[in-house]
Amino acid sequence: MVKIFISVSLFLAIFFTSCQKDTTDPAPITETLYFPPTSSAEWQTTTAASLGWNESLIPDLYSYLQSKGTKGFIVLKNGKIILEKYFGTFTADSNWYWASAGKTATAFLVGIAQQDGLVNINNKTSQYLGTGWTSLPLAKENLITVRHQLTMTTGLDDGVPDVDCTLPSCMTYKADAGTRWAYHNAPYTILDKVVENASGQSYNAYFQAKIKDKIGMNGLWLPSGYNNVYYSTPRSMARFGLLMLNKGKWNTTTVLSDTNYFNAQINSSQTLNNSYGYLTWLNGKSSHMLPTTQFIFNGTLILNAPNDMYAALGKNDQKMYVVPSQKLVVIRMGNDAGNVQLAVSSFDSELWGKLKPIIGY
Repeated sequence: MVKIFISVSLFLAIFFTSCQKDTTDPAPITETLYFPPTSSAEWQTTTAASLGWNESLIPDLYSYLQSKGTKGFIVLKNGKIILEKYFGTFTADSNWYWASAGKTATAFLVGIAQQDGLVNINNKTSQYLGTGWTSLPLAKENLITVRHQLTMTTGLDDGVPDVDCTLPSCMTYKADAGTRWAYHNAPYTILDKVVENASGQSYNAYFQAKIKDKIGMNGLWLPSGYNNVYYSTPRSMARFGLLMLNKGKWNTTTVLSDTNYFNAQINSSQTLNNSYGYLTWLNGKSSHMLPTTQFIFNGTLILNAPNDMYAALGKNDQKMYVVPSQKLVVIRMGNDAGNVQLAVSSFDSELWGKLKPIIGY
């Protein structure tokens, strides 16, 4: 009888131990990022269903995008294409302008120029442009550094008749550098000349050598009035987004090794507008400012979007969103979505309101 009791007890112990092992959740598997080859159009895809996304809502997303003048739309997860849709006559090989979304690429290139020892962002801008690049008194002009250009805090007046004008006569005093945030195109655009003068190369040549060729982008910076605007395919914008997602490294190739600079680019760069890094918009902050206004709005920049998202945003709703926590890159190119036509618009929140139930974050 005792032997039977021991045998039963041993059996039960083994049985319950086995059950406990079977019900233990396996360790989570983190998928490594995929990088498409730089020398071909090959790009691996994965279905939304395999990720557990709600596929039934995707047709409604596409209908919404089409109604908003979208030309190209891409969603990457772990570097692989999950959603890719083109509208009208626009195709995967069509080129479109980035508008101010190109600012983020410029900030990244300035980081490379500093890494190369050509630029120091703490130096005054006149060190690279010469004095007289503004109409300010020399003492006030010399307060402006490259960092101020990256952070939209030059203090130059954004209330001038043409905010794109880069002539000295258009660059007038409003406040001391570092004391006022204002979304102002002209001081940003002049960063191109800073890079050119420091590198001794054209802006296109330096960009091609340092970023474009290394990650397999197509495209070109083209003058548009005073502005310098990048044109490429949506997939090329997605490549740059993937480079940003991987913190400046393309597969085994390090494009930007200065991690301090990269981290500064995607975090609050000053205390005036918490939602702005180095020419990059930031979500999830307690307050934000918008172009053309000095008002500070409480709350996050883009409702419905993940808090850790950062973005390159351009006029007429050119969008590159990067979400590190979800390993996502989202690209939208096209005509304006019928909202405010500046860099930030209500379209941002509307789009993420459509994406959130699909992805389920």
